Amino acid sequence: MATMSSSAFPRRSGHRPGRRTRRLAIRLAGAAAIIGCLAACGGNAPSTSRAPSVAADFRPLTGWTDDRVGEALPALLQSCSRVVDRPVVVRASLGQITTSSDDWRQICTAARSIPAHNAGAARQFFERWFVPVAVPGEGLITGYFAPELRGSWRRTETYDTPIYRLPPRRSGRLPPRAQIADGALAGRGLEILWVDDAVDAFFLEIQGSGYARMTDGSRVHLGYAGQNGHRYYAVGRALIDRGETTRENMSMQFIRDWLDRHPDEAQDLMNLNPSFIFFELRDGEVRGAQDVPLTAGRSIAVDRDYIPLGLPLWIDLRNAPTGDGRLQRLVVAQDVGGAIRGPVRGDLFWGAGDAAGELAGGMQARGRFHMLVPRSSLARRVAEQTTVSAR
Repeated sequence: MATMSSSAFPRRSGHRPGRRTRRLAIRLAGAAAIIGCLAACGGNAPSTSRAPSVAADFRPLTGWTDDRVGEALPALLQSCSRVVDRPVVVRASLGQITTSSDDWRQICTAARSIPAHNAGAARQFFERWFVPVAVPGEGLITGYFAPELRGSWRRTETYDTPIYRLPPRRSGRLPPRAQIADGALAGRGLEILWVDDAVDAFFLEIQGSGYARMTDGSRVHLGYAGQNGHRYYAVGRALIDRGETTRENMSMQFIRDWLDRHPDEAQDLMNLNPSFIFFELRDGEVRGAQDVPLTAGRSIAVDRDYIPLGLPLWIDLRNAPTGDGRLQRLVVAQDVGGAIRGPVRGDLFWGAGDAAGELAGGMQARGRFHMLVPRSSLARRVAEQTTVSAR
């Protein structure tokens, strides 16, 4: 789950009565008038002065023919287990597009039949079953990852930083970070395991989940279990205010390097953030808010007040951690984050380990989104609206 992510550092014409509705390709021209501001199932639709535009085909998606879109199929298939049972709703200021179980069942059945690594078949699949809907404006897209720490089941001189489970709820809030670092929770049997680096533990909290490579050779998954109730403060802001760096140069790597270079001041800086994250041991891989395993490079955290979880999303970014700074690829909305707010705001999951951390930590990209809405759902909504308008 992307709790704070790297974004926390500087840190989705009328017809006459009785006339049959036209083919979908013609209907799409008027669909933008139907679709207003988009939101997730169960959310309230924020207002906007610009309605998303619906494309008749995939040509407006710059880079579409170059992306290996088949790599997004595993992520989509993970989401199938959720959207078939609980279809998403794309809400609008003038109505809503309700996807049905039948819509997703057909999509997911077709997706399972796509041959592995067949890029052409994957592209044809998405073009057949979905319609691109542009989300107005552009925004910030950051990255997150699952760090891997070194851990021990017992405290030693080397492994002396505890990873805590969530304490039982009692009256009042739990202690802030500074008090927890001073031992406010020690001796209560809350320690899951111990790690050898307090800074690693701090970044585990920011990412929201990760792994620990234990001294006995095992590898365990630590998942988000809860928070102490104190407001999050981005420590990168303090470094900017002190003149240590600029907002443009702020990154996860910069904070990490600063903490490593100032060991006597590191805990004081981390204590400026009173929020503290608790964990639990979990089986399997890292999961997002949709409770499905995340796919490296193809899962993204979004604001589900705008983008429904489970929906494919085309991202077109600049200033990304790639050779030329451009990143144009198909991803699936499968997670949320405390700092992920707004219609064009995302946090791309890069995977686990140091290499993923390098990509995630330096990502401060800007770009645009296209949602891929099930074609049958949009056609049904257009037909309903046309019928109402014709009465």
